[in-house]
Amino acid sequence: MSPRNRNGSHSAGRVIAVVADVMAFILGLWIVMYLLDANRGNDFVQFVHEVARWLAGWSHDLFTFDEAWARVVAGYGLAAIVYLFIGHAIANRVRH
Repeated sequence: MSPRNRNGSHSAGRVIAVVADVMAFILGLWIVMYLLDANRGNDFVQFVHEVARWLAGWSHDLFTFDEAWARVVAGYGLAAIVYLFIGHAIANRVRH
């Protein structure tokens, strides 16, 4: 592989990893905001919640714990872990 292609692959891998990190960060931020009972009337809190809910659409309400906080931590936390794992696995594959 030429150095030019290797640098392009490395950059693409870095972008994929950063996107995965940002997605996981947003999900983690929503978990913290939920646990700290952030003001849901606040525009920033609403934005983070909407984005996190969209990102975790496939895992939202996946678990049926009795406590709402446990459902939030498990559902959104699982999505964050999956995005990190898959995103970094793809990034490493692209880099090599």
